[in-house]
Amino acid sequence: MEPQIRTVQVTRYVTPLREGGSLPAIVEADDDFMYVLKFRGAGQGIKALIAELISGEIARLLGFRVPEIVFIQLDEAFGRTEPDEEIQDLLRASEGLNLGLHYLSGAITYDALVTTIDEEQASKIVWLDSLITNVDRTPRNTNMLMWRKELWLIDHGASLFFHHAWQNWEEQAKRPFSNIKDHVLLPQATELETADAAVKAILTPQQIQTIVDLVPDEWLEQVESPFETAAEHRQAYAHFLNTRIAHSEIFTNEAQHARKTLI
Repeated sequence: MEPQIRTVQVTRYVTPLREGGSLPAIVEADDDFMYVLKFRGAGQGIKALIAELISGEIARLLGFRVPEIVFIQLDEAFGRTEPDEEIQDLLRASEGLNLGLHYLSGAITYDALVTTIDEEQASKIVWLDSLITNVDRTPRNTNMLMWRKELWLIDHGASLFFHHAWQNWEEQAKRPFSNIKDHVLLPQATELETADAAVKAILTPQQIQTIVDLVPDEWLEQVESPFETAAEHRQAYAHFLNTRIAHSEIFTNEAQHARKTLI
């Protein structure tokens, strides 16, 4: 089943989430659901939204629980009544199409001392984060939630960091991911080779293309890149991911080596 991304309209700004520098917010939309809104005008801007969308949907395809991702339309008039100048500036800079994740009310941050993740799942998450070069799954900032006694993966905006410069990006696709040494689940990731085989069978070029095709043209056209068209820009993401998957033994071996230094 191909992923479908709904588009909703913000109807109410509820509260900012003052975590990190991007200042996401909880908002209510016209479907009466609450979302964590990631603003195009914050932090790394649209590129963070692209990373969130691609990486989140790859995680979902692999069977992980990820809050529903939606496009969120923010109208020009929405921020006029906001008294906080910082938030008002952010709202004005984010008019148009943004990204949101379904708000998991009552969820708590994953704590490795409280909850044990089995080796198979831990290995697949470590593999995933090595693929997408996710620097944000550390003990300090796990970016995982426990909701209704189930593990959920969130906040992938810092992944795919190669796209912030696009320097030697084709070579970067074949490089190991040294930051994996800081991964919160690395100690439990005892089945990386098994995970590698299982996951690669799912992430076919066709599946990667389907996910990359979800990225809106307007985002690709409005960010700095070396590509002349949105289609070329989109294909570069697909090429990077497919190349990285084809050479997954490089980052799998790096993760195994990093794990051995822990034990």
